[in-house]
Amino acid sequence: MKTILVAIDFSKNAEHALEYAIMYAEKLSASIYLIWVDDNVTDETVLGTISGELRIEKRAYLKHLNTEYKDRILGGKFEVILRKGRVYQEIAKAASKINADMIFAGTHGVSGYEQHWIGSNAYRVVTQAPCPVFTIRSSYQFGSSISKILLPLDSSLETKQKLPFVADLALEFSATVYLLKVYNTTINVIKKRIDKFGDEAVSCLTERGVDFIIEKIEANNVAVSIIEYSNKNDIDLIAIMTDQGVTTANKFLGPYSQQLINNSTIPVVSVRAKVH
Repeated sequence: MKTILVAIDFSKNAEHALEYAIMYAEKLSASIYLIWVDDNVTDETVLGTISGELRIEKRAYLKHLNTEYKDRILGGKFEVILRKGRVYQEIAKAASKINADMIFAGTHGVSGYEQHWIGSNAYRVVTQAPCPVFTIRSSYQFGSSISKILLPLDSSLETKQKLPFVADLALEFSATVYLLKVYNTTINVIKKRIDKFGDEAVSCLTERGVDFIIEKIEANNVAVSIIEYSNKNDIDLIAIMTDQGVTTANKFLGPYSQQLINNSTIPVVSVRAKVH
């Protein structure tokens, strides 16, 4: 966890996400790379002309960020990456090129809108990224660390894939993992599968020396229930899989990963499922 990529679009959401990323960088002694993508692509524009096309205020803003934050990154680099093209594609490409361990992006959720590309592209970044993506709203006030990480477990085969990343993060921050078995069905065989995943998660966290609490809830809507649980228990970070299936309870609303990213006031880290 030594390389962090932060998406910048000159909005308050983006700078707030940068502040949040720096909290992680300071704890992990990681490097931070800022990426700005010029998404105004025409036939006449090419990658090599980006620096000449940046408006004066954008160049000044990038210089301001470099001056403001560089000295706070004591354990690594602080660099700026400029790209041209589709925002989510270029962020994913840059993340792969620098072997990013994490990406941070601001999001406005569904309650507001800003004329900047991060908010409108946040979920696309999540689904395209080669590494976990942290999304955070500008209204969320975070502290100097994280102490409670929520790890929901459902019946999908991919649900356990976020466990290694969350365990590593918990150890770095000395945080407690809240294992939450989410039952969104009355079918016993599916409930037993979730219980089995819970037992395996308990064994994994115990072996690695991670502090944890395990609980269960019944959920008509998975996303809503997770958000309610998180708010009730003062969770600092919700960890989910990106490629969640559509359940009977939320089939008209879309994948619950997208619902969580759009509706949670608490930061969400999305881990992309691996294809077997």
